[in-house]
Amino acid sequence: MNWPVEHQQPRWPDLGELADVESTLGDLPSLVSPRDCDDLRRRLASVARGEGFLLQGGDCAELFTAPLTEPTENKLRCLADMAAVLTSGSGLPTLTVGRLAGQYAKPRSASTETKDGRTLPVYRGDAVNDVRFDTKSRTPDPLRLLAAYRAADGILSDIRRLRMRNRALFTDLGGSFFTSHEALLLPYETALTKVDPASGQKYGLSGHLLWIGERTRQLDGPHVAFAAAVSNPVAVKIGPTTTRTDIAKLIELIDPRREPGRLTFITRLGANAVHDRLPLLVDEVLAQGSPATWVCDPMHGNTYTTPDGIKTRRFEAIWAEIRGFFEVHRALGTHPGGLHLELTSRDVTECVGSHSPVLERDLHLRYESACDPRLNGAQALELARLVAPLLRPASQGLEVLEDAATRG
Repeated sequence: MNWPVEHQQPRWPDLGELADVESTLGDLPSLVSPRDCDDLRRRLASVARGEGFLLQGGDCAELFTAPLTEPTENKLRCLADMAAVLTSGSGLPTLTVGRLAGQYAKPRSASTETKDGRTLPVYRGDAVNDVRFDTKSRTPDPLRLLAAYRAADGILSDIRRLRMRNRALFTDLGGSFFTSHEALLLPYETALTKVDPASGQKYGLSGHLLWIGERTRQLDGPHVAFAAAVSNPVAVKIGPTTTRTDIAKLIELIDPRREPGRLTFITRLGANAVHDRLPLLVDEVLAQGSPATWVCDPMHGNTYTTPDGIKTRRFEAIWAEIRGFFEVHRALGTHPGGLHLELTSRDVTECVGSHSPVLERDLHLRYESACDPRLNGAQALELARLVAPLLRPASQGLEVLEDAATRG
């Protein structure tokens, strides 16, 4: 199928080859099971009721090969350490979901990139093209969709082996671990969408939790239509331009029966906009009678470029947006349900600030991300320590928020 380029789809040079790849993907085993997708829906419903907290995190863009790929066990240990801090500091169980085993594609603000006077297609993730800047590397290649499947399958195999030999790790992860990614590449997602014989329902079996991005949440677009058609728990990222009407229509399209655990809204508003924009959106969800889960992505709304041209994020702005997210929900009597973070256990220098500061002049030392900047392991754990007290019962949480605001 000739998928629409205007909806963040690559310009595949050979549509016949793309069709062959889609057919091959459709014949491969599912990466996840409908039963596990349903289990995650039930757990997200508990989060929406205020009985838990979601920690969703991982790479901005996963890579297929070394040297910058991070071992699966290291990724899970980073999330497990954060989850242990959140649970012990708040008393709430932490549900962990990884941005992994599928985060191989990225939406981009421009279709091309220019370096040294040459203009080539922009890097769209390893499932599409290569980060190297030459014509062959940057030409979208449908065979990379098969490589994405194999990479995801390898990670899921790693997780199954780890579950057998490292029970302590999975105890810290809350007993179970789920995968998620942005459902961006429609040929990949639809090829791995299958009907569950037991229920007769369709599931996107490339991952447990699939989300629609800020750039592809058009109400009449193919990504929202895909999300509406599958029975997975699904999420939608919403930025500062989101209106009450957008929220109402998204609810009606994706979760018309108002089923707990079905729909998650991931806010990416920015530290300067969260107090102004979030109350209107939460109020609309309440007015619609939706049991949607609320999650804060404090990364994407706080990105800036240094004078040297390096994309980064400031730890203090990330923390400020999280505080604002909690303040709004506490004021409205709703549950701040989770965090969505781009992070790595590696000692990278991609985000600036924190108590062990990375300065702008340090960014070039270990900037390893293929796309957006990630928190390193120390920064991620520090953030968990800051957030944990905010999750205590509402009255205590308000006191903590007041103290945090005083400290800045």
